Amino acid sequence: MASKTRNKAAVRSAKGKGGRRPPVRSKSGPDLMLLPIAVGGILLALAAGLLIYYFANNHTTASTGPVKAGSIPCDRLEQTQTHYHAALQIVYQGAVHPIPANIGIQGNTASPTCYYWLHVHAAYEDTIHIETPANRKFTLGDFFKVWTVWNQAQGKPAEPLDSTHVSTITLTPEEALVVYVDLSDGKGPQIYNGDPKSIVLKPHEIITLEITPPKVTPPPPFTFASGL
Repeated sequence: MASKTRNKAAVRSAKGKGGRRPPVRSKSGPDLMLLPIAVGGILLALAAGLLIYYFANNHTTASTGPVKAGSIPCDRLEQTQTHYHAALQIVYQGAVHPIPANIGIQGNTASPTCYYWLHVHAAYEDTIHIETPANRKFTLGDFFKVWTVWNQAQGKPAEPLDSTHVSTITLTPEEALVVYVDLSDGKGPQIYNGDPKSIVLKPHEIITLEITPPKVTPPPPFTFASGL
């Protein structure tokens, strides 16, 4: 009897109080706790690597490439999220003086190092290409900033735009700047009396900066190339 009593006591002791068995502890508990930390570290490293790759392949910095033109960067690839075109004509001494080709395109034209969001392709004379990932407005003043930075990268002078300067042309006291804006809405060229730097660039807009005299009225027509 004593032996049976001891066996029953041993069984009760093994089951614990209330007749329940003690919980079984997993030997791999600490390893399971470390697993989420390890996975999180790997994901964080991958995210950091992707960010570094993106900025290395799409953006330039002051130490590796051209500086910004105001708030406009120079990206290694042309942007396509927003893409439209506006025209700029400079009329001086009664004739159109085309703006330089490749404004805003840095490096060799066959293999450019970067493109400002506002630039000019040689194949499309006097046409500003607005190609940007940002949903924002750009002005004629922004384009002249790009033109200035692009010039200075080649050791050329700034490109001002005000009542007495249009690019490298300095107006004499006898001359005046007349500005026309044609929105391609059927109304034709309209005189713009404000600061020309504030003109917002819009799709198929034609901006004419005319230095008078002589006065060319209406300003010379402009036709966008097919497909633009």
